[in-house]
Amino acid sequence: MLLDGLERRFGDVRAVDGMTWSAAGGSVTAVLGPNGAGKTTAIECAVGLQRADGGSVRVLGVDPWQSRPEHRARVGVMLQSGGLPNGTKPIRLLRHLAALYAAPADVDALAARLGIDRFAGTTVRRLSGGQKQRVSLAAALIGRPEVVFLDEPTAGLDPHGRLDVYDLVEQLRDEGTTVVVTTHSFEEAERLADHLVIISEGRTVAEGPVADVIGSASLETVYFDLTRKVRR
Repeated sequence: MLLDGLERRFGDVRAVDGMTWSAAGGSVTAVLGPNGAGKTTAIECAVGLQRADGGSVRVLGVDPWQSRPEHRARVGVMLQSGGLPNGTKPIRLLRHLAALYAAPADVDALAARLGIDRFAGTTVRRLSGGQKQRVSLAAALIGRPEVVFLDEPTAGLDPHGRLDVYDLVEQLRDEGTTVVVTTHSFEEAERLADHLVIISEGRTVAEGPVADVIGSASLETVYFDLTRKVRR
């Protein structure tokens, strides 16, 4: 996928200001940046939930804003807002979503992998924040996407839950899926990423393989140095 000079404005605010970065197939790209840097807006443009005001977005070679259902079926997304229906139960929801795809993942296997089977009888409204994160992640993966966008997928998860997600992301990459993860965790980015993108104030301030971006320093040092320079 490629964002090239992407712009998104809300009135006088430039949430995304000429942002350019890419995510290669069969790899994990970690996107880092301060709150309000434009991470979520960029992801929402990449999945067709927002229309870019300038520049271009291509996912699997297609502009997501104008994409057809068959293209959308090839892309999975887990957003911060979740959007899960409160009155249903997790397995029922996942089975419903699976019925919308021609070749979905095995619901029971995915639920067991993410520990959802342990609270399968509880309605969504009664789930903890971490449990809802697990269900949202399963919903993003149920269609066996070729490209998946995960917006802070481990937020609210306990250490065991984070490890489950890390293992799953690594498996997806090994199977050839393109994974884009936004995160505030330096540990998470360094563990998972093949490619790093650091953004601030709607712009890309660093991009490349992990070793090239951080060099001999730590990711934390590079991140604060780059984002502070832009913010001053």
